[in-house]
Amino acid sequence: MSDSRPHTMRIVDNADANRYEAYVDDKLAGFAEYIRTKNLIAFVHTEVEEAHEGQGIGGALVRTSLDAARAAGAPVLAVCPFYTAWIARHPEYGELVYTNRSRVRD
Repeated sequence: MSDSRPHTMRIVDNADANRYEAYVDDKLAGFAEYIRTKNLIAFVHTEVEEAHEGQGIGGALVRTSLDAARAAGAPVLAVCPFYTAWIARHPEYGELVYTNRSRVRD
């Protein structure tokens, strides 16, 4: 018998581990690792547990982390290929991406 009840997902910034974590029903389902400097946030690696692939976990991690970067006024460096591809499909986040012409806070 399959479980038909809705699953709850939450994304948290685990700053001690330098990663955003996605939980489904309070179990770790995926994460996005980052390196934060005074001037920018580099997203370097994203993983989603195999049982949760294709359920929007990766996209939720990217969106949440980029929204937080936007709120902090921090440019982002998308080292992770998943981030790069996601941003390419969501051009409304393109202005966050650090380029050599980006103005970085002192």
